[in-house]
Amino acid sequence: MTETNKLKIFNDPIYGFITIPNTLIFDIIEHPYFQRLRRISQMGLSNLVYPGAHHTRFHHVLGCMYLMQKTVRVLRFKGVAIDDKEEEALYLAILLHDLGHGPFSHALEQFFVPQVSHEDLSLYFMESLNEKFNGALTLAVQIFKNQHPRKFFYQLISSQLDMDRLDYLKRDSFYTGVVEGSINSDRLIAMLHVKNDELVIEQKGVYSIEKFLLSRRFMYWQVYLHKTGLLAEQLLIRILQRARELAKRGISISGSKNLLYFIRGESVISTEKDTFLEQFALLDDYDVWSAIKEWQQDEDAILSSLSKMIIQRKLPRILLSDTKFSMHYINDIKERTRKLDGMSHINLDYFVFEGEVRSQAYNTENGGIKVVLKDGSVKEWLSVDSQFNSTALTSVKVKYFLAYPKEVE
Repeated sequence: MTETNKLKIFNDPIYGFITIPNTLIFDIIEHPYFQRLRRISQMGLSNLVYPGAHHTRFHHVLGCMYLMQKTVRVLRFKGVAIDDKEEEALYLAILLHDLGHGPFSHALEQFFVPQVSHEDLSLYFMESLNEKFNGALTLAVQIFKNQHPRKFFYQLISSQLDMDRLDYLKRDSFYTGVVEGSINSDRLIAMLHVKNDELVIEQKGVYSIEKFLLSRRFMYWQVYLHKTGLLAEQLLIRILQRARELAKRGISISGSKNLLYFIRGESVISTEKDTFLEQFALLDDYDVWSAIKEWQQDEDAILSSLSKMIIQRKLPRILLSDTKFSMHYINDIKERTRKLDGMSHINLDYFVFEGEVRSQAYNTENGGIKVVLKDGSVKEWLSVDSQFNSTALTSVKVKYFLAYPKEVE
């Protein structure tokens, strides 16, 4: 393949100038697999609630690399040995960790490729790129799979305090305008260290962790699981489910070739993995938006109605509750919905639906966040910040939702 050899900088609204450190990383960024991230929204349909939330996975992963660059400098200054090859591998691993996201990121993760996580798809893409770049990503793949002997490398990619979380909280807070969710990533990175091959935070950074976790909890319930954004994403899923149902009946529907490939259920990862990846790499938000705009005029009343709801932002009503809705209440809502004009012979499951969402700000199952004390000992964060009430952060909070047409009295 033909490789360009240019060094570039990106002007990021969060961090300022982000420098591309070498030509290999530049060539990776130039690859179509990576450029596709420009067309994958970072926050699904949250822009229907927060109009500024139009940033993409492309923004995010460049920001992650920038934070990784800062982290490497900090750790080296503190005497942690990281050679040039390891440094490059860390940049590549964090840069490519989101390649497997499909349209609208998490919103449609299980629709297009059921039972395959975006992390697995990211790995498939990384392995494919490794072949295309003659093994130059081997160490990065090893780190991404947590197979490198230096375990703190993987913790920088995926842990309770990784570069991914440090960027998306700060970035999503900025673009939504939700200042309460902002974190001081500079302070957190400055407090990082490595002890016994494990990523730790210095004792003086204990309260910065507290602020970080509280911000994360706030962002989940105020932004990521905001009831209107949640409703819009549930509608989006049902639009595509209806399109798939029609396609399986042999009914012709409009859409791009690559979108229809996945709607028809042809998305099976088999021995032809490269063919699948090429197909998936052609799929992005634009395919879905274009199809939904067309489906507003579809002959199928369900597909048409749902599509208009999204495009025109005429969304149903959604209720949130700390307890499950009773079947009696749900059936009553369905009966009243059935009496609405045009609803008597329609599948109500597309218009009245329930579900649950859950969030946990801090998970200690895999060790949590470790703090190195002034005497050199290492303890889990909560045992150090003992005055903090941990229940709100460590418990899994579940909320239940019920959506139905606003016309239902």
